[in-house]
Amino acid sequence: MTGQLVNNEDIATELDISHLVIEDDTPVDNFQSAKQQRLLVEPLYASWLPGVPFIVDSNIGLFYATKQDPLLPDTFLSLNLQMPADWSQKQNRSYFVWEFGKVPEVCIEIVSNRKGNELGSKKNDYARIGIAYYVVFDPLQQLQGEDELNGKLLQAWALTAGQYVAMPEPFWLQTVGLGLTLWDGEFEGQSSTWLRWCDRVGTVIPTGAERADRLAKRLRAMGVNPDEI
Repeated sequence: MTGQLVNNEDIATELDISHLVIEDDTPVDNFQSAKQQRLLVEPLYASWLPGVPFIVDSNIGLFYATKQDPLLPDTFLSLNLQMPADWSQKQNRSYFVWEFGKVPEVCIEIVSNRKGNELGSKKNDYARIGIAYYVVFDPLQQLQGEDELNGKLLQAWALTAGQYVAMPEPFWLQTVGLGLTLWDGEFEGQSSTWLRWCDRVGTVIPTGAERADRLAKRLRAMGVNPDEI
């Protein structure tokens, strides 16, 4: 049921969304989570060429029913759809499943405390609405000792017959054409272990800055000063 619209009695069948709160201006992130989310979003727009349109973003409400509270994935990826152009329209400013016609393929949660219930209600909700891949990254090992993470920083599940089944490492999301890997390095001046998208052989999808740096190094090796171009 990859990317399918949920077939559930709760699914929205009406277009009136005037009662839905889509922006509450409440800050929810810490610095680490905010940087990690940027590292999961920017590289795909800068360097990934899947051959189909896609949307990847963070902290956007995922509305799957008009009478249910939205889900709020730390990061999601949805393929084969276009970003709405007119943001003055309320239905274009959040991820309304009935507007896009499908749920995202991937939802990622970044653990910041033990209150997020990433292995409980969130996981169940994502499975119920048909998210093909669910990923939990626990950079501070807040969930160390939990049965489903086994003290690991990263775990991923694939939806099979309506239930999530733990994926083996390396984590390759077959229907998406991307992998996920842990990467030790510096991002925005901060050295840490980060969650990165990668290709089939484990090479991380570069940020725009990384691509520019690689190009500059190649030009210098050819005797060309990149600052003069």
